[in-house]
Amino acid sequence: MEQEYASGLLESAVRELSRLPGVGRKTALRLALHILRRDESEGIALGEAIIDLRRNIRYCKVCHNISETELCPICASAARDRGCVCVVENVRDVMSVENTGQYTGLYHVLGGVISPMDGIGPDQLEINSLVERVRGGEVREVILALAATMEGDTTNFYIYRKLAAFPDIRITQLARGMAVGNEIEYTDEITLGRSLLQRTLFSDTFNS
Repeated sequence: MEQEYASGLLESAVRELSRLPGVGRKTALRLALHILRRDESEGIALGEAIIDLRRNIRYCKVCHNISETELCPICASAARDRGCVCVVENVRDVMSVENTGQYTGLYHVLGGVISPMDGIGPDQLEINSLVERVRGGEVREVILALAATMEGDTTNFYIYRKLAAFPDIRITQLARGMAVGNEIEYTDEITLGRSLLQRTLFSDTFNS
């Protein structure tokens, strides 16, 4: 049975905070009480920041990264290499790759990986929009930067097959300096950066 608190407002705050990933009711209670102990202006600023985030953040119409405008700053930048597209699972992976300082191209955020066990198929991901970007003719290389997991490898292979209709496109993947099973966001920047620089042709996977 869930714990009941003297204040209904506190109970409500704990219930909502405990919906966050990795936050149980005990942690949610500590967070709620911490907010109460802080200056009122800090609590209001936190609430307004969350409301602004939810109402005003959108997704880039090209790469599906988070943005405050139709085009994210990366897609809008004239300094980026528009011929190279790095395919990642989620927005956190964009941040991880950017932190390496080793990549100057564009991104394509799939929004997940193919996982039949979780009911996620290709149609739930941004794969068709990737194919359309390649069809546009500006892209010369697609880097498959998904996690070295069964789901990541399945998604990589599916994308590889979809892009087989474009023989002039170079399809590469991160070098396997990353341990099998590692997710991009948990890989240290040096290892991830080296994996980018030492990327290999995806087709070599079938010859090894």
